[in-house]
Amino acid sequence: MENHHSEELNEQLFNVLSKIDDAQKVKMLLEDLCTFREIEQMAQRIESAKLLLEGKTYNQIMSETEISSATLSRISRCIQYGSGGYNKLLANILKEDAKNGN
Repeated sequence: MENHHSEELNEQLFNVLSKIDDAQKVKMLLEDLCTFREIEQMAQRIESAKLLLEGKTYNQIMSETEISSATLSRISRCIQYGSGGYNKLLANILKEDAKNGN
């Protein structure tokens, strides 16, 4: 029963996040939900995933982001075998960046 309640709470969170249409609103919510360090760690994971998708090596990424090898390994496994979040979402961002010359 407790697991079911947890799943419902997670779905509520996912639904709230899916309805946010503006980066400033996402920032406001995350600042209320998370500590500064938690936000920093999520940002670090996204940057590391982006760098992995760009073909950077573990050593390059750890040097650039100061992420741990264990966390980087987890990100790599998610890219290879996960639900596809990194691949689908970051691939679109990388394409947009390339198109905009970033």
